[in-house]
Amino acid sequence: MEKSLIIETIGPAVKERGCFIVDVTVSKDNDIVLTIEKETGDVDLDDCVALNDAFLAAFDKDVEDYSLTVSSAGLDQPFKVSGQFTKAIGSQVVVLLKGGRKLTGILTSADDESITLHYVTKEIPEGKKKKVPVEHEDRFVFAEVNSVSPFVEFKK
Repeated sequence: MEKSLIIETIGPAVKERGCFIVDVTVSKDNDIVLTIEKETGDVDLDDCVALNDAFLAAFDKDVEDYSLTVSSAGLDQPFKVSGQFTKAIGSQVVVLLKGGRKLTGILTSADDESITLHYVTKEIPEGKKKKVPVEHEDRFVFAEVNSVSPFVEFKK
């Protein structure tokens, strides 16, 4: 089964649930994984069940043998599509830059070419010996970025 056909066919049902498609993978054995995200709020079981049912109605298993998994984007997975960046504006994220630098901060904007991140680093001011927190708000083009992921912190 072709990815583009799946997206085209199931797209309206996804949108109707207030969701968007993050990814569709199809293995050589026709194991299909449809990954979705909610435009606002969180994907719930009802969303997954509804989209599973819509998929089954659109693609006859007797005609084409496949298995289907509908899931939400992983909490710790890097963003893949623009909708995830847009939804995360105002949230804390982890940005891994090419070259290995890792920044944690608030995503303040995102477009098709870049993201803007508000973050704090500890730096030594000129003439001082002790590091102090310094706020930054920088724009990073996607060519500089390896990944952007939600910031996840588990509290005791």
